[in-house]
Amino acid sequence: MTALTLAPGGLNSNNCENVARKEEISEELEASSVDSLVNMPLATIDIRDDSEIIDASPINSKSKENEQIKSEQVKKRKRKLKDYQPNYFLSIPITSKEIIGGIKILQKAIIQQDNRLSKAMSGDGSFHITLLVMQLLNEDEINIGIDALWELKPYIEDILQGRCLTLPFQGIDTFRSQVGFVKLEEGDHINLLLEIAETAKKTFQEKGILAGENRSFKPHLTFMKLSKAPVLRRNGVKKIDPELYEKFINCRFGEEVLHRIDLCSMQKKKRSDGYYHCESSIVIGEKNGRDPDDAELVRLSKRLVENAVLKAVQQYLEETQNKKQPGEGSSVKTEEADRNGCDQDNNKK
Repeated sequence: MTALTLAPGGLNSNNCENVARKEEISEELEASSVDSLVNMPLATIDIRDDSEIIDASPINSKSKENEQIKSEQVKKRKRKLKDYQPNYFLSIPITSKEIIGGIKILQKAIIQQDNRLSKAMSGDGSFHITLLVMQLLNEDEINIGIDALWELKPYIEDILQGRCLTLPFQGIDTFRSQVGFVKLEEGDHINLLLEIAETAKKTFQEKGILAGENRSFKPHLTFMKLSKAPVLRRNGVKKIDPELYEKFINCRFGEEVLHRIDLCSMQKKKRSDGYYHCESSIVIGEKNGRDPDDAELVRLSKRLVENAVLKAVQQYLEETQNKKQPGEGSSVKTEEADRNGCDQDNNKK
């Protein structure tokens, strides 16, 4: 609205006339706007206010239906998240002999102080960094996970820009005195690893896979976990005593260069070397990476064969379905009848 200005003797009459004229013009414009709406092919529209145009009858029922559908979708999503139990994960395997040797010395020192904790120790071949956890419930979802892993490879290479990602490990810490792990040193490598983890999460979620955790990603190398042996709690071992590893609190364990990321199962039987069952792998920096071992080649070959068979079956089903056009059955029967008629004529001759 136009502000009224006060003159020495009272209100300015010219300003009053201008305001009155503007209000009159505004009312004329508003009336013409309503008239133009009524004359448009939207005769069933009910005008509630300047910002709300609502259909008088059908859209009200549709909006209720839409609200119910959205409500059901939210409930389903909540149920799905409630049932979310990760059973697969992306693993960065630890292959450095220096790191593995150092952890074995640490584990031995702890066991010597409390032999009961031997059951809580991680196996030699299972040392790794968990990059991402997820839920894959069947073969189809596993195949989608494998596709996502391979899509992740160029993204990681873009992040690293040809650089090696070296991960130095030093020091010991625990999660709530339940999980013992070797710490990753502070440095730029952590930011790169966090970026890779976030990219992995996004890549898998965009494929429709339930992936990730509520807590923030903290890269670590687990060497013991009390939950591996529930009998420990029954025997009174409820926490990892810091005195057990105090001599190693600042120990430097060595460096691991990121060269491979595996899609591993938490539940399937582990390999003979103690490492997790692996569905597929990507090699980072192939020029400097190792050649795939026999077991890995067998897995890749098996996966290629399975995909080829699935595609062949799908193509066969599509071709069969396309051939079954309306009227095709009657034409086949007619051809058979013609052939039978010809055979009978030949027999008569």
